[in-house]
Amino acid sequence: MRSRVLTVIGVLVALVVWTGRPAAHDLPVDVVVHAFVKPEGQRLRVLLRVPLEAMRDVDYPTRGPEGLLDLARIDRALADATDLWLVPALDIREDDATLPRPRLAAARISLPSDRSFESYDQALAHVTGVPLDPAARIYWNQSLLDVLLEYPIRSDQSAFAIEPALARLGVRVATSVRFLPPGGAVRAFEWVGNPGLVRLDPRWHQAAWRFVQLGFRHILGGADHLLFLVCLAIPIRRLRALVPIVTAFAVAHSITLIASAFGLAPRAPWFPPLIETLIAVSIVFMALENMLAPAFSHRWVVAFGFGLVHGFGFGFALSETLQFAGTHLVASLLAFNIGVEIGQLLVLLLVLPPLALVFRHAASERVGTIVLSAVVAHIAWHWMVDRATTLAQFSVEWPRLDAALAAATAGWLVIIVVAAGALRLVRAFRDAVQ
Repeated sequence: MRSRVLTVIGVLVALVVWTGRPAAHDLPVDVVVHAFVKPEGQRLRVLLRVPLEAMRDVDYPTRGPEGLLDLARIDRALADATDLWLVPALDIREDDATLPRPRLAAARISLPSDRSFESYDQALAHVTGVPLDPAARIYWNQSLLDVLLEYPIRSDQSAFAIEPALARLGVRVATSVRFLPPGGAVRAFEWVGNPGLVRLDPRWHQAAWRFVQLGFRHILGGADHLLFLVCLAIPIRRLRALVPIVTAFAVAHSITLIASAFGLAPRAPWFPPLIETLIAVSIVFMALENMLAPAFSHRWVVAFGFGLVHGFGFGFALSETLQFAGTHLVASLLAFNIGVEIGQLLVLLLVLPPLALVFRHAASERVGTIVLSAVVAHIAWHWMVDRATTLAQFSVEWPRLDAALAAATAGWLVIIVVAAGALRLVRAFRDAVQ
């Protein structure tokens, strides 16, 4: 009985002592991390700003019954938080070799209202400057941790990369990194979660390889693009005959993808849902054409037209990843298209043999085409209705006659001229193949 009483008293004492301190399992929902990375001579400086509440399992000293942070005794806790949560989560590489453990040059508690991380110079001056007044009234879950880490490097001209693992700091962790290479340029990166290896100043072949992989994964993960390809293949099923059709589709979506990357696509909020709706319309149209058209001699023209629409869809998917292209935007866009084409070719090689077996043993030419196309049309019809419902929620306003409208019109004229020239080239290629 006595032991039970002592146990209860011990639990109550522990609860009182830990009131106001971070709980080990209280995972914050939204965490924003700011970082600067700057190579200077033979050291790499990394400035980080992280909400203190995202770094749990650390004994932050408090004072008073309200549980205010004891800033006079906080230094050891800040070093522990950095060692536990930040240093292991930053894999920084110089010429693909992982850098050794950094030196903690400075650590500071900051107020949420502090704006010093708006630039590298301000952030550096703040972190290495005078800390907060020890008498400041601040709670652990209302404060920011600013740290300066210094890594030894061979040269500031090396190629640097970072593979952060900061997602464990919260349910949704958004990271903003600004890389300052020698010469004064600033390259900004933003991502949510763990992005994998990020090359801060990629060579052209490194950027190209990353975007080839992105294109390949995107086409394999895009159900609507895959269904469009299947719809193209159902009535034809011969790789030689499909080559000019798929080529027309590829050339067209390359044009609008590049146009989107260079800011020529409309930026109105209704444009993305419009494109998504039109992509579904393209699948429905192709499926109906499969069921109703007696011949498909002009299918390459239809594929070209809808390819222009799908290209804008690719552009939306690529908009957040173009930051990883560095200075090699054109090479990365071309590489993305190559990855898409490799994925499309793989899909066709996987789809054509089963289709041939179906038409050889299970259904006649016409019946098989109608049945399979009807299934595709049914799926795409639901997509079209759902997306059209979303599109209807946006209001379209007539553009004003100003310089922005003139620039947008000029951009569209460029797209039309390029598309017309590309269509002629695709036609010449089709005639040569046939």
